[in-house]
Amino acid sequence: MYTKDEVITYMIQEDVKFIRLAFCDVFGTQKNIAIMPSELKRAFVDGMPFDSSAIKGFGKVEKSDMLLFPDPSTLSDLPWRPMPGRVVRLYCDVKYPNGQEYEVDGRHILRQAVKTAKDMGMTFLFGAEYEFYLFKTDENGDATNIPHDNAGYMDIAPEDKGENIRREVCFTLEKMGIIPESSHHEEGPGQHEIHFRCSEALLSADNATTFKSVVRTIAARNGLFACFEPKPFDGISGNGFHINISAQSEDGKDYTKNIIAGILSHIDEITLFLNPSKNSYKRLGEKKAPKYIGWAEENRSLLIRIPAAKGACERIELRNPDPGANPYIAYALLIYAGLDGIKNNLMPPEAINENMFDESLTKKALKTLPESLDDAINIAKQSLFVKNTIDNKIIEAYTKLPR
Repeated sequence: MYTKDEVITYMIQEDVKFIRLAFCDVFGTQKNIAIMPSELKRAFVDGMPFDSSAIKGFGKVEKSDMLLFPDPSTLSDLPWRPMPGRVVRLYCDVKYPNGQEYEVDGRHILRQAVKTAKDMGMTFLFGAEYEFYLFKTDENGDATNIPHDNAGYMDIAPEDKGENIRREVCFTLEKMGIIPESSHHEEGPGQHEIHFRCSEALLSADNATTFKSVVRTIAARNGLFACFEPKPFDGISGNGFHINISAQSEDGKDYTKNIIAGILSHIDEITLFLNPSKNSYKRLGEKKAPKYIGWAEENRSLLIRIPAAKGACERIELRNPDPGANPYIAYALLIYAGLDGIKNNLMPPEAINENMFDESLTKKALKTLPESLDDAINIAKQSLFVKNTIDNKIIEAYTKLPR
């Protein structure tokens, strides 16, 4: 948690030569501008200008000037860059030229949600479980659709050929101040998963964004392509972004059931932002990716489950999001949904303890997630909850822009 002065001192003492000022577009894709250390003081005070009209979901050509203001608390080395003459990264807040926060900036959106929760005496913590595939590349370094191995769930070497890749990813993250909880081979061929413990919302979203860039970088350094697409293959496990949520209240009460009820009541309205591509809907409803809106303890066939974990690891797990989701927007919407459950004292329906992938079960009475991107768009456009929680520019981007 560096201050501005400490960051400037670090640049001098550690022979930093380049600084990447990073931010995300409306869909959570990381962007950056590289500056020299001599420009950092100006960036802290006046911001670093950029053309927002070239960023998906941001400004228009006729009013495109925006400014990046580095957040000193996010300073991190990029361990894969040369030493000495190192490169560091700072996440930035996006602002108008008059200094006003940009309403489309994901960090601003999430910060507002955190403040709203704090005003209600609540603190939400988030953890991520990301799945991804490693594919071989051709002689030109371009991605193929050939998995790196044919191993299965929690297999070990030599069947698991990604063991060293995961190890390198975890060590790289550790050097950047991000400590993974666990990693293993997933069910699909060439598929992997890495878990992170719950942390403060903005930090967790920053770390999730960093994680994806690290995985892609380490994979490329090893001649592979990291694929976060929700459903790369028909009939084989898709990639999920399971979101773990825990909450702390100032009054000491346990609001878990209210939070579950709030999320369940609004999940169809926010699915567009958790599953934002056409490919997302090929994943839902098979291979442990949920389709039915319900909850249970431990049951992996439901939308929400309460894992068998105790102490600091107690949490609820939301299983429908995929890696295409912007974590800043996703976390913000989940905070607002949880707060709605608390505010209105909502209670969830009875837990479901049956396998929802069992085709012999009668499930007509159960509500389902949207079945396509078009369905999700239509539901989100009609949602008062969505309109009351995020800016209309975000809604327009997700309903009109191509992924």
